[in-house]
Amino acid sequence: MFTPNLSLILLLPLLGLGFVCLVPADKTRLIRRIAGITVLLPFILSVWVFAAYDHVAGGFQFVQNTPWVVPFGISYHLGVDGINSLMLLLLGATSLAAVLISESIKERVKEYYILLLITIIGTYGAFLSLDIFFFYFFHEVAAVPVFLMIAIWGSERREFAAMKLTLFLVAGAAIALIGLIALYLSTGLQTFDLVTIQQQLAQHPLPIAVQNWIFPLIVLGFGITLTLWPFYTWAPVGYAEAPTAISMLHAGVLKKMAAYAIIRFAIQLMPQAAHAWMPLVAGLAIVNIVYCGLVALTQRDLKYILGYSSCSHMGYIMLGLACFNTIGLNGVVYLMFAHGIMAALSFALVGFVENQTKTRDLNELGGLLKCMPFIGTCFMMAAFASAGVPGFANFVAEILVLLGAWDQYRILTVFAVLGLVITAIYLLKAIRLGFQGPLNPKFAQLSDASTLTAKFPYVLLLALLILVGCLPTVILTHIGSSTKTIVESIK
Repeated sequence: MFTPNLSLILLLPLLGLGFVCLVPADKTRLIRRIAGITVLLPFILSVWVFAAYDHVAGGFQFVQNTPWVVPFGISYHLGVDGINSLMLLLLGATSLAAVLISESIKERVKEYYILLLITIIGTYGAFLSLDIFFFYFFHEVAAVPVFLMIAIWGSERREFAAMKLTLFLVAGAAIALIGLIALYLSTGLQTFDLVTIQQQLAQHPLPIAVQNWIFPLIVLGFGITLTLWPFYTWAPVGYAEAPTAISMLHAGVLKKMAAYAIIRFAIQLMPQAAHAWMPLVAGLAIVNIVYCGLVALTQRDLKYILGYSSCSHMGYIMLGLACFNTIGLNGVVYLMFAHGIMAALSFALVGFVENQTKTRDLNELGGLLKCMPFIGTCFMMAAFASAGVPGFANFVAEILVLLGAWDQYRILTVFAVLGLVITAIYLLKAIRLGFQGPLNPKFAQLSDASTLTAKFPYVLLLALLILVGCLPTVILTHIGSSTKTIVESIK
């Protein structure tokens, strides 16, 4: 039986990127086709990896390990367990949808797809890497094009949004880098290999004093990307002004990369510091949930509503990370996937509406279900998923997080439940004002997504939300051995 080659997941889009670079800029149709194939093939491979992973055996599988810079202990080390194989599936589906909805880009098409593919390649590399150096390298490869794409293809306030996002995320990346280098030096192993470090620290943990100053650096650094309060303010404006594909990828996937890094490099490697610091993170998570939800209630711009909603939902991920139990961590990983798909779908739908109507203001919209029945219906279903309606993946994920949190943070959990109520209110308001009621006469001639090609990205993401929501054991069985191992290592 053939086993997946993880290097192909990086090599194929890299080859596709090379082909796009060689095609003349005026051959936009060919460029779009190459980009589509470039993301389709890794998506197929990510499905294969997910299906082939042996959850009974657990651990890292399909491993490839080649020394690169031996004196510094840097190696090209790839591998997947139940957690990052699920993240590959999330990235594969989201990136395919993001490329397909980019048909609306008409200017500098070649440069747009080059930068978009670089972001996707970097994200794949970060999730596949079992070497801390390469994880950080690919993390930065994924992040840098985002700044450029917002500044070039963004909306009216794109320069301000790009600058604010850059300042926050560069600061976060610098703080995280300090923490990772300190971790490398403190182990005394002279290696960036994650598996080797895990094995060593399981037997010989770092001194508590060392853990207590490295741990907050890593959590804060990646927490800024994860929109930990009060460092969230870059996200709503960044997502509102970004081109749709970048909003989809950043809110859907790159945030989850930050949560993934906190699990791998902070909580699992420094469990004693985690028990000391994560209760504080749990408190900040509740501020995320409630405060950002209340701010979303006041918004009239659909993208700002989704931006603040995304910040609010990251609170549930941070709350689950602070639980130190299997049910909570299962909920976190499940929610990373569910929220990623839902956020990508929501931003794609709002991008379609904005492209047709030239506005995102709920005061100017209304009755869009009459002229866009498909898009309107998909938006309603995405809103129901975000609000945690049963039948969608988010419901299962949020229930698991709340059950995991109840054991340790009962008062905080009550406020977390309040956040779900707030979410339902602002999303129902968005549906009522934007898609129901009388149709604005100037929108009467607008077109819906009518062809199969136009509908496919939305159907793909929505189908995943429903499939995973109705068959939660597919995810829970897949990630169970990996989350159990992590929880056992931090108790």
